[in-house]
Amino acid sequence: MKSWKTKSGYTIILVLAERSNVFLLTNGQNNILIDTGPKRLWNKLDNRLKRLKIRHLDYLILTHSHFDHAGNAKRIKKNYHAKLMVHRMEAPFITSGKSIIPDGTNIFTRTLINLFGKSLSSRLRFESCPADILIDSTFELREFGFNAYIWHTPGHTQGSMSIIIDNEIALVGDTMFGIFRGSVFPPYADNVPQMLQSWRKLLETGCSLFIPSHGSANSRALVERDYYKRINF
Repeated sequence: MKSWKTKSGYTIILVLAERSNVFLLTNGQNNILIDTGPKRLWNKLDNRLKRLKIRHLDYLILTHSHFDHAGNAKRIKKNYHAKLMVHRMEAPFITSGKSIIPDGTNIFTRTLINLFGKSLSSRLRFESCPADILIDSTFELREFGFNAYIWHTPGHTQGSMSIIIDNEIALVGDTMFGIFRGSVFPPYADNVPQMLQSWRKLLETGCSLFIPSHGSANSRALVERDYYKRINF
């Protein structure tokens, strides 16, 4: 499993990289899972955590409540006794199990959503569960043993969040993508101007690496180039 080490000695492990990335943040004592993947990958996620000798998760952070990020939230809470953290705006979707389909950001994805959005939304439900901690703008993780914080970075969804670790690495959910050569722009987003503002916020951190939930890590230089290209368009 691919991993990154920060200056404080925290380890970020890419637990699952199919359909949507799932990360484990650990300091050797406390363990935080970021996202869960879709429900069809539960067995693989469970096996990977067991391979890492994880029997207990202190917290589960959902970057947002789409089915491919929250699909196994209920099972993680039950099986690993994790407390669930989500943005306040995402809480209604977690408690209903309803996955809202975002708007497309290009002609292909806009057409796809216009044609199939409603039917997709009804088919992509997941097991609902209550959140334990609701987050508004910023949530410090120092008391949980990490020089890190959760930051509201809306745009892909209204309640999208990123996790800033050691001001070095940012786990950015779907605020950015890592699957298109030369671009971090997601194919889906509810509010593109708002998302670009979130990119600016993330660039104002000291982070040199921005790791999305889809694809591979993005360098600071790539994010800066894509950001300035789009705001000056």
